[in-house]
Amino acid sequence: MEQPRSVLALLTDFGTRDSYVGVMKGVILGIAPGVALVDLTHEIPPQNVRAAAYNLLVSYRYFPAGTVFCCVVDPGVGSQRRAVAVRAGAYTFVCPDNGLLTAVLNETPAAHAVSLENPEYHLPHVSATFHGRDIFAPVAAHLARGVPLEALGPELDPGHLVRLDWPRPRPTADGGWEAVVVYADHFGNLVTNLPGHLLAPPADAWRVDVGPLTISGVRRTFADVEVGEPVAYVGSSGFLELAVRQGNARRQWNVGPGLMVRLRRAG
Repeated sequence: MEQPRSVLALLTDFGTRDSYVGVMKGVILGIAPGVALVDLTHEIPPQNVRAAAYNLLVSYRYFPAGTVFCCVVDPGVGSQRRAVAVRAGAYTFVCPDNGLLTAVLNETPAAHAVSLENPEYHLPHVSATFHGRDIFAPVAAHLARGVPLEALGPELDPGHLVRLDWPRPRPTADGGWEAVVVYADHFGNLVTNLPGHLLAPPADAWRVDVGPLTISGVRRTFADVEVGEPVAYVGSSGFLELAVRQGNARRQWNVGPGLMVRLRRAG
């Protein structure tokens, strides 16, 4: 019976114009030639740790148990920030300790964390500016090959990992909610931090206030409004999203992450 291949998923802000991602893959395949490599995304806005945290949150659970995630959005590269590997649930994450794991760890607490201090699992010469190639990629590859987490460096208290101030939706006195936009996707759709399951039916009884704009009802999909009209809906990630049908809400409304969104019952 054929043995399942280890899966290693890459998330970076490197883009695909330059050779950075390709070099990381070369390093990984040199160490773990049988690994199944998945490009989760390389289009995180540069240095945007929050965007990386969101994309990881809505993606990781769809991967096979045992997947190693190598996540490199690292504005502190070369500084005193730690490089870590963290096991949470059925997955292992290799990344800078800069809050990138915040949203995942809010949902799936870390069981084990180490600081990546064992040079045996790094490349022989470590650059001050490309730890993705020299530390994170080789460590992730060794993990995919079965190297135990404990071999990579000293154990850390998972409670001491850096956390972002990740906003949570707040109930209001009138039975509504205050939410925050946490991400704007490629289409300009605005993703909030409000899980759709908190919106008690009927969906058309909700009013969504976005700045001076009020959107009536939470719809099922974009086609429930006319082209060019604003729409609120629960997206595939499970969170309330705001969009313009066949338009770009972020650009048209000139808003983005951090925007306060208020939901209230009609009447």
